[in-house]
Amino acid sequence: MSISQKINDDIKKAMLAKDKKRLEALRAAKSAILLLNTAGSEGDVSEEEIIKTMQKLVKQRKDAATIYIDQNRQDMADDELFQAVVIEEYLPAMMTEADVRKIVKEKISAAGATGPQDMGKVMGPIMGVLQGKAEGKLISQIVKEELGG
Repeated sequence: MSISQKINDDIKKAMLAKDKKRLEALRAAKSAILLLNTAGSEGDVSEEEIIKTMQKLVKQRKDAATIYIDQNRQDMADDELFQAVVIEEYLPAMMTEADVRKIVKEKISAAGATGPQDMGKVMGPIMGVLQGKAEGKLISQIVKEELGG
């Protein structure tokens, strides 16, 4: 079952359960997928594109929550974080830090990188492998650590 089908099914369940908060998050996800479908000139979009869109939604929610916390609006931050958690349920599991570190070390040694000045040289191949499987922030942090920056 595709992600959009799961979301549609869960929207129906949330409506029957009268779960307004969950329904709001699911409708936002469905809306983003519909926008993605209409933006492309060809038929259905791939699951990979849907996953990228869902990851973007999660990041937006987390960023908004951070802003709300900075402005002492914990109630709004809680709503955003709840929506992020609901949307994350439809994403594949992210890689652990240890797995990411292993791939980063392999790519650094393959590229022959020696220091922080080589970060740009290794980030491209690393992001190619880890895109969608780990957060970019974590990847960047590990690359900096491994390159001694």
